[in-house]
Amino acid sequence: MSLASKLTEERRSRLAAERMLELKKAELFAANRKLGRHAQQLSEEIVETRAEVESIRGENQRVKSDLSAANQRIAITERRLWYSIETIKDGFAFFNGDNEMIMANRAYLNVFDGLEVVKLGVNYITILQVLTDEGIVNTGDMPARDWRKMMTERLHSADPDPVIIKLWNGASIKLHDQRGPGGDMVSLGLDITATVAYEKKLKEARAIAESANRAKSAFLANMSHEIRTPMNGVVGMAEVLADTELDGEQQLYVETIKNSGEALLVIINDVLDYSKIEAKKLDLHPETFDLERAIQEVLTLLQPSVRDKGLRTALDYDLFLPSQLIGDPGRIRQVLTNLIGNAVKFTAEGHILVRVTGVVDEDAKTAQVHISIEDTGIGIPADMVDHIFGEFNQVENERNRQFDGTGLGLAISQRLVEMMGGQIWVTSEEGHGACFGVKLPMIPQAASMAAGFARPEGLRHVMIVDDTEIHRSILERQLTQLGLQVTACISGRDALAGFGPEIDLLITDHNMPQMDGFELSEALREQGHSVPILLCSDHPVNAQGDPAATLVQGVLPKPLPREALLCHLAKLHRKPEGVLPNGSDVPRVMRILAAEDNKTNQLVFRKMIKDLNIDLIFAGNGEDAVALFQTSMPDLIFMDISMPKMDGKEATAAIRRLEAQSGKRVPIISMTAHAMAGDDKLLIEAGMDHYLTKPLRKPEIVAQIEAAWTADFAPLHLSQDEG
Repeated sequence: MSLASKLTEERRSRLAAERMLELKKAELFAANRKLGRHAQQLSEEIVETRAEVESIRGENQRVKSDLSAANQRIAITERRLWYSIETIKDGFAFFNGDNEMIMANRAYLNVFDGLEVVKLGVNYITILQVLTDEGIVNTGDMPARDWRKMMTERLHSADPDPVIIKLWNGASIKLHDQRGPGGDMVSLGLDITATVAYEKKLKEARAIAESANRAKSAFLANMSHEIRTPMNGVVGMAEVLADTELDGEQQLYVETIKNSGEALLVIINDVLDYSKIEAKKLDLHPETFDLERAIQEVLTLLQPSVRDKGLRTALDYDLFLPSQLIGDPGRIRQVLTNLIGNAVKFTAEGHILVRVTGVVDEDAKTAQVHISIEDTGIGIPADMVDHIFGEFNQVENERNRQFDGTGLGLAISQRLVEMMGGQIWVTSEEGHGACFGVKLPMIPQAASMAAGFARPEGLRHVMIVDDTEIHRSILERQLTQLGLQVTACISGRDALAGFGPEIDLLITDHNMPQMDGFELSEALREQGHSVPILLCSDHPVNAQGDPAATLVQGVLPKPLPREALLCHLAKLHRKPEGVLPNGSDVPRVMRILAAEDNKTNQLVFRKMIKDLNIDLIFAGNGEDAVALFQTSMPDLIFMDISMPKMDGKEATAAIRRLEAQSGKRVPIISMTAHAMAGDDKLLIEAGMDHYLTKPLRKPEIVAQIEAAWTADFAPLHLSQDEG
């Protein structure tokens, strides 16, 4: 025998001795456990009675017969089970409570390449030792002793977690061990070599794809810049050429060049912005800007397309939301242009409404601004709503293949909104239009214009005339929020029929069927009415070309800017009937604010005091009541208790806090349907001066008004004074 063989034999003997030592330790531990169980069994047998033993003997023959039949069935079941286990390609082994192998299939044993030590009865600890000593398992940077310790600790866990082990040949085995109620353990080794290789290839492919995507974005950004530079020259020179003397055919050619160039620039800009976003090179530049003006500019930019399609646009900007905000005006305009432009593109008839609302946190000096763009266009199928925010996507169907575009606009808008910390969403029903919503966090820079608006003394009742319901409803709500009484008409003829001396101001649309705004102005002047008139128009108005233009006191664009509206209202002042010849002013009428959310109750209240010479303003809830208190400065307040958003008690408390700054106190009369004992005390403690129970009674209401009236106001009962 050679020296190498002897050394190998000696090494194997030493390793066998070590394994024998490990095994003996395990066997000693198992023997102790068996001895304890045997002692317990003997104790139980001692307490059994001899009568029970004799009874068992009588039953023995029958039990032996049943047991023999059961053993036969068990043997058949075991053979079938074993055959099934052997056909499994993954390794399967079963260990008893002492961690000794009871059974194992061929796939499990093949891992050990025929080592004699790994056989039935071998301990799990010995298997771990063999795996490391024979180099079967690749422990990587972990020392063999530490690996065995880790696996032993895992073995003693009640519910061992799966673990992946690497074999010497590169195979990957996922080991699942599961303990049974009696301590037995099932061990399953799944060969996941192919899966690991696939995941590795997938990871490499993903890295390559991401690298290619970055390269694509860089390429697009570079090419977009290179293309846009000469295109700007083409479009710019086309504009210069359009201003020179050209005949009709040449002018058409120039306009075609200019329009085509601008369309191409839109596509290039979309690609450029998208590539910048993908490459994470697009930065935001927040600054103070006017959000309402930005929206007006976008609507003006899109007005030619709107006019060509016969559509109407409307802007409903919350009267009490500041317009001076901090944000990135360029990117916000870009988002609005995309969304409003899409609404115009996919709407054949009807209108596009931009609605702006928000919640201002004065303590945190932040505002959550909500912008919604509603249209009456073709709508979006329910299963395509999420699809439209994808890159290069448009909703494809037979109705909208006529619409061009890159399919990047909404994807870019979504990315920009998310970069600004906001959210964007869409709701739609196919055939019934769509509504895109944007929520953006911003910082308000000033109070709303309406918060400081002071209503002129002679302005209390306004008539608005507009054949478009959406324009009419927006303006009506805004004027009502300012504390003005509003009468709305859908045509010039209706306005003439309902006009009376109580009207202090007329706001009319310019372009209406049958009778336009100028024709209505002429008819009113012919009837002897000198009421101020404001004309609103979504088309340029040629004041010199229409003689009736001198009959109006102002021309406002549509959609109607809040600032222009408030400025014209502040300038208007019409003396009430009965101005003295020497020009001295008569006392103003008493101004009453009634907070009541129920329309029927409002009508009842109005009818009860219709004979009084007062200026009556209604608020639909507590929040509106507080706002109108600041803008209309009422002389008496009737406050309902149960109202939405803010109830009467909360509104009263807010008004009293505002009054604390001025030192003036306005009487507040509560109106409540809950007349329980003690309510009067609670209402007085809440800051109210008196309370009336519902149903309201005319004498009680009139009595409260007369109690608050002073000689500084115009007489309450004109008929009696005149008589």
